[in-house]
Amino acid sequence: MSTTDPTSTPGPLGTADLIAAYIAVWNERDAAARETLMGTVLTDDCFYSDPDHAGLHGHAELSQAIGLAHTKLGDLRFTLGSLIGVHHDRALFTWQLGTVATGYDVVDFDGDRIRSVVGFFV
Repeated sequence: MSTTDPTSTPGPLGTADLIAAYIAVWNERDAAARETLMGTVLTDDCFYSDPDHAGLHGHAELSQAIGLAHTKLGDLRFTLGSLIGVHHDRALFTWQLGTVATGYDVVDFDGDRIRSVVGFFV
């Protein structure tokens, strides 16, 4: 499997830093701060899908889903697992939710921001 340097493009942050900032979006409990952070990490027309959400579009829909997840999950926090691979404008990485869940996300980039996220729970 061939991958590029995980700290290389896209964007001035580098792939690993951009994904870490995306994880920070999920951990941000203050809605206004979360939406500000989303503006630096996700495109305005971003798309999100996982087993619980068929398709969310834009910052407002995703932020609302994250807020509901905080209510449901309590104080659990997401952490970045491994950056498995990066090629072209895509990356595959793992994450953990405390000790209760692990998942895989595939992200597509548009320049220096994430355009779409498709998540899988393990």
